[in-house]
Amino acid sequence: MTTLTTVKRLEKEKAQRKPVVGKDRIRTLRDQILSATPEICTERLRIYTDAYKEYEEYPVVIKRAKALEKLLSEMTIFFEDYQLIVGNQTSNLRAAPIFPEYAWDWVLQEVDEFGKRPSDRYLVGERAKEDIRQLLPYWKEKTLKERVLSVIPDEVIKATKISVIEWDGLVTAGGGHLIADFPTVLEKGFKAILNEAKENLSRLDLTEPSNINKAIFLKAVCIALGAVTKFIKRYAKLAETLAAKESDPKRRSELKEISRVCDWISENPSRDFWEAIQTVWFTQLILQIESNGHSISLGRFDQYMYPFYKKDLEEGRTTREKALELIDCFFIKIFSIVKLRSWGHTVHSIGYPVFQNIYVGGQTPKGEDATNELSYLCLDALSDIRLSEPNFYARIHENCPGDFLIKCCEIVKEGFGMPAFVNDSIIVPALLNQGIELEDALNYGGVGCTEVSVPGKCGYRINGQTKLSLLKVLELALNNGKEPETGIQLCRGNGDLSNFKSFGQVMEAWKRQLDYYTKLSITVDLTKDFAMAELAPDAFCSAMVQDCIKRGKPLDEGGAVYDIKSGVQVGPANVGDSLANIKRLVFEEKKLTGKELKEALDTDFEGARGEEVRQMLLETPKYGEDDDYVDSITKEAYDCYVKEIRKYKNAVFGKGPKGGNYSASTNVLTANIGFGKHIGATPDGRKAGEPTADGASPEHVSGRKGITAYMKSVAKMSNLWMGPGGNILNVRIARNVEGSEGIRKLANIIRGFFKLGGWHTQINMVSTQTLREAQKNPEKYRDLMVRVAAYCALFTRLHPDVQEDIIDRLENQL
Repeated sequence: MTTLTTVKRLEKEKAQRKPVVGKDRIRTLRDQILSATPEICTERLRIYTDAYKEYEEYPVVIKRAKALEKLLSEMTIFFEDYQLIVGNQTSNLRAAPIFPEYAWDWVLQEVDEFGKRPSDRYLVGERAKEDIRQLLPYWKEKTLKERVLSVIPDEVIKATKISVIEWDGLVTAGGGHLIADFPTVLEKGFKAILNEAKENLSRLDLTEPSNINKAIFLKAVCIALGAVTKFIKRYAKLAETLAAKESDPKRRSELKEISRVCDWISENPSRDFWEAIQTVWFTQLILQIESNGHSISLGRFDQYMYPFYKKDLEEGRTTREKALELIDCFFIKIFSIVKLRSWGHTVHSIGYPVFQNIYVGGQTPKGEDATNELSYLCLDALSDIRLSEPNFYARIHENCPGDFLIKCCEIVKEGFGMPAFVNDSIIVPALLNQGIELEDALNYGGVGCTEVSVPGKCGYRINGQTKLSLLKVLELALNNGKEPETGIQLCRGNGDLSNFKSFGQVMEAWKRQLDYYTKLSITVDLTKDFAMAELAPDAFCSAMVQDCIKRGKPLDEGGAVYDIKSGVQVGPANVGDSLANIKRLVFEEKKLTGKELKEALDTDFEGARGEEVRQMLLETPKYGEDDDYVDSITKEAYDCYVKEIRKYKNAVFGKGPKGGNYSASTNVLTANIGFGKHIGATPDGRKAGEPTADGASPEHVSGRKGITAYMKSVAKMSNLWMGPGGNILNVRIARNVEGSEGIRKLANIIRGFFKLGGWHTQINMVSTQTLREAQKNPEKYRDLMVRVAAYCALFTRLHPDVQEDIIDRLENQL
């Protein structure tokens, strides 16, 4: 019925359409999607609620597969005018579905606030509100969040209350943070993967107890893959119907080709570039429909798509321009995906990010340069669409072609924060340190922010677990473990700043609190992961990752080849600057006593000597100025965490995957702002409530010695032990890079940083003046894109606090 409605709507609009091709097509599609205000769609909520009721007694993984089957067969499908890539997540363009199986209460509580948010707004129609209020109560006591809350220790709840840790996103969303095995899907097709699951199922000896769960899982995989074939065939049929009614010969021909492509790839391997790119999109789309875990990424698109591009060129089936048009259309479809988050989760990731990463360049699994013509074509597509998704990265290595890096820098100069750059010379050995095989390490792609993954071989959540506020931990350490505002004391300390006798005692207090809250973060991670395995296994996603079908295990039960997880640590720069000031000013130069410093902090520098003390703290050398004294303390403090986290095992340890452990990460998104609001004044000179530094970046007051010193400090961190979680460096450069010489200078700075050992860098090349003008006249800067953290967003749609944080970043000069 929804399909017929869509056909009638398009028929009505047909007479008003004019043929649109090439750049006009892309401009039209881009304008259309930028004009679409995100809204909430309740189709998934309605269909999944019905399915869970209908299949209530089934094993969970089969129930979820049947729910997916029901959704894919009943949901609205439609084509955007002029679009060459088809497939929609919801009933409307750029609408967010609801995933009640993870959590339901926050949706009901916030339903009247979604359209009033200061950022990340969603329109909610009256029919949608009615659906939400009627359907969500069914999910009471059935969700992931409720399961976790029923067993989680009281200490975790208290630690959340005092904003040491944040884990709301863990229990309101799916796993995500992975890359599907796109090469296998392209090479075999969905039917062959389905047949593999059927064959493995038929070989199981069901008198063996361990095979019962395998059989249940493989049945779910068969249901899900069968549903995918039928879903894609729906688009083939719709295209055929629309083609028969289309008066424009050009569009009619396109619709016939879309029908042919969809009909073939619904079961079969891809044979040409159009079939391949449409297969990739359907795979990516259905992963998003099945689970709302974000950071479901596209891996090394230029590598697995290049053989199709090359063959089509050689056989005359396409041209560079036609392929570019398809990539442009594909990138716009990626931007159509949005995720609904609770406001508590949103404040840590403002800007509608979905983190659908694409990596280009880098090396082959044999260590040779992998850059090809499609790498450059993807950069052209990035320049064409200038949207926040896909999140675009360039892999740089010692033998990376100079013209490739130059082209990347030329696009950075356009001022929309992409591509970001990652360093093979550090990331590959960092992955080897985690036990990943060399060929797989060389083939890494990105998921989420700067965390990396082996495409098609890694489990959920390489990153995105519990966030830990390191600066809050330090505040507790300096107050005998007691939170100043609430008086809550979960871990008794070693004294406070007024009575420490040596800097060694300060570091002991730091490590005591850090170890305690690290342990709490692992506790909540494991609790969530066990609940996820029990309540939210994903059959389709698991079928898209090696070796789930072979092992007969979903991802959450250990089906992947590798499984390494990491949380996020917020504020290492502030901790380093604070500890350096304590060591220097209190215990070495004795310009302050511990008591005097504590009094200044307790009064937020408002006391008699408050501002004098603050200026003293601000004037000292800082992390980010290539000062070995401060940098070594920053590294030492953060290394306490890097070493501690490696002691712990994740929920699938011993169940099959290699790894089974944790690593560190500084991918904070906008959590530095949210956490900062709950931290008092600190010994780096920061006032109460102000944001912490973002990622591994130095504080905003740093940088007095220029961009190279800025980068040298970051490169001194233990980046070789940050895999696969990643270490993020945000840089803002004034828009004064002129001519080829300026571009070469920027390229050399990036190469120099990576030669020193940096993991990653991303660059905002936009002036403070432009950003201020955009705040005053947002309608004139509707498509102004900026790098927020390890993602980009439209500047004028960001929360004012985030806008200010970006503006406050040091504007470096080249």
